[in-house]
Amino acid sequence: MKQIIQNLKTGETTLEELPAPQVKAGHVQIQTSRSLISAGTERMLVEFGKANLLDKARQQPEKVKMVLEKVRTDGLMPTIDAVRSKLDKPIPLGYCNSGIIQGLGDLGIEGLKVGDRVVSNGPHAEVVCVSRNLCARVPDDVSDEEAAFTVVGAIGLQGIRLAQPTLGEIFVVTGLGLVGQLTVQLLMAHGCKVLGVDIDPARCSIAQQFGAEAVDLSKGEDPVDMAVGLSQGRGADGVLITAATKSSEPVHQAAQMCRKRGRIVLVGVTGLELKRSDFYEKELSFQVSCSYGPGRYDTGYEEKGHDYPIGFVRWTEQRNFEAVLDLMASGKIDVKPLITHRFRFEDAGKAYELIAQNKEAYLGIILEYNPQITQITQREKHELAAEERRLAQIYERSIRVHQRASVADSGLTIGFIGAGNFTGQVLLPALKKTGARLKSIASSGGVSGTHLGKKFGFEESTTYTEKIFSDPEINTIFITTRHDTHAALVIEALKAGKNVFVEKPLAINKDELNEIETLYNSKSAVLMVGFNRRFSSHTIKIKDLLVGRAEPLCMNMTVNGGKIPADHWTQDPVRGGGRIIGEGCHFIDLLSYIADSPVVTVSAVMVGGDVAVRSDKMSIVLGFADGSVGTVNYFSNGSKSYPKETLEIFSDERVLRMENFRVTKGYGFKGFKRFKTLRQDKGHKSEIVAFIDRIKSGGEPLIPFDQLANATEASFAAMESAREGRLIKLAAPMK
Repeated sequence: MKQIIQNLKTGETTLEELPAPQVKAGHVQIQTSRSLISAGTERMLVEFGKANLLDKARQQPEKVKMVLEKVRTDGLMPTIDAVRSKLDKPIPLGYCNSGIIQGLGDLGIEGLKVGDRVVSNGPHAEVVCVSRNLCARVPDDVSDEEAAFTVVGAIGLQGIRLAQPTLGEIFVVTGLGLVGQLTVQLLMAHGCKVLGVDIDPARCSIAQQFGAEAVDLSKGEDPVDMAVGLSQGRGADGVLITAATKSSEPVHQAAQMCRKRGRIVLVGVTGLELKRSDFYEKELSFQVSCSYGPGRYDTGYEEKGHDYPIGFVRWTEQRNFEAVLDLMASGKIDVKPLITHRFRFEDAGKAYELIAQNKEAYLGIILEYNPQITQITQREKHELAAEERRLAQIYERSIRVHQRASVADSGLTIGFIGAGNFTGQVLLPALKKTGARLKSIASSGGVSGTHLGKKFGFEESTTYTEKIFSDPEINTIFITTRHDTHAALVIEALKAGKNVFVEKPLAINKDELNEIETLYNSKSAVLMVGFNRRFSSHTIKIKDLLVGRAEPLCMNMTVNGGKIPADHWTQDPVRGGGRIIGEGCHFIDLLSYIADSPVVTVSAVMVGGDVAVRSDKMSIVLGFADGSVGTVNYFSNGSKSYPKETLEIFSDERVLRMENFRVTKGYGFKGFKRFKTLRQDKGHKSEIVAFIDRIKSGGEPLIPFDQLANATEASFAAMESAREGRLIKLAAPMK
């Protein structure tokens, strides 16, 4: 299938060939009929991409601050690499989509069936996959073209709901782009008198067609005077700002236009240098509207499909979609006058040229997709099995990215599942240098997988994970997906007889770990977990310095993990396992490796009190079989300017201190005081090289399974101990 992609580094907008997205649980797969270019938002993205690095920094000063903090903690070169990787990530454009359902996920999709016409916030692509809560059925009286305006209409509607207009009130809409024009009509439907404000005479004229008064700023008309006159000197009851500008003037003008205790809602984007006197004297209220409505950016609602009870949240983003569609069906919203251009999807580049050059007036730009496919789908909509087979032929879920490289066959053929930032920034650059054959890379949506596939020389990109397991040529699989998928993918890979490299954690609960252990014992494949810190040059130096020690070690690992929001998936015990299981296992493994002894006891305590997340502020005391002790202090409430990882080791009247895998200092060692690397070395490159060499040459696993299992089980025990307030003893490690 084809999809429109934006490159943030160059600003280039391209129509890319991608594998069709896989239908996920609780999601709906839609074959697109029409999509609407949100010219304001998409133009800003294109202009940002085309800006040079300095201008990008000026536009996002908060990001510059984050970059400087990263330089202080991680060093210059890792920060540069991270910034380049972030800018190199492709961005799907578009969020106003209408089409026909061609597939449903396997979790409770009620009220929808294959063949239904729906709207969604899906991107500009021939096939999209969206959450059930982010789409709505289109009434028969609304065309696909009209329905494509639904999401933009919902943005305006949410702003109106916050402003709470009542019959007969006077409202001002500042900015008469797509959102503004729809907001005008929605306010008219509420029985309000409406004044539209814009600098474009044509847009003012359209608003007047809908029954609004209009202020043409290009003629020097004063919006404050007009608002005061329209309200018989009282002032407007409310102002909705739907403009996009860096200036704070629209907010100042809104305050001047309002009556005492009027309401101002910012739906668009403006400067926010507010004047206290504007709001103080009239006791005005000011609120920023969040996109389509309640549920937006809530992963529980948007990803997991948890709807808000209608008795408590009447208007969610999905119900706002439905309300806009109902108003279209009843004729209270008319989008036809808003359409200025139509382009075939294959000619989308011309649409973006129009937006970029800004030489011709435009407003609603519709992209039209293959009409023949739509007709076939409608005719066959009740024949689900036949429909899926036919669409599989139309939209391949695997595409060729490169021809097989003409290099010597290493005997090692790689399949990669997962295409996130860590994959592209850390693992693939290291893997590329090993000379292994990179055959297939899988990602759920196809965008990131295809991008990384092209960049690093994979032969194909796919959204069909099963293909990697069944491919007889692939003998080694890398897994870098979300934590809750690791165990299941490892099990599938082992069943298929593949060697496996999986990023930490190996599993997020005991049942998963036990199932992997049982299967591993019956297979001859190699299993490796990405405990990369073992392979750091600093860890190697520390191990060398401790050779011949006469007594157990006392170790203290302090992790300044940084704050992650409570609703982030890594904090979710079900999806991410929580930060101790998801990341803390790294440091448990590191201490066990340095002590050369398994963990046998675990005692942990987390902070109390009224904090959003307690489990990422925890001290874990580990007892090792050889008598060594270690503490992992995993804290998320520290300063970003403090080192992220600090290790101290006390032994035989000597001390080692390693800071951020850049500097290791020795105290009391003869002939050793300091070891420093030019850049942070967490061992990723050495880990990948060692793993590939071991697969090629054979031999014992780099990390024996009993050690992988011990570190993983110790992370489970840390959580159990912290919850129950008791010491946990681990079973003797498997031999």
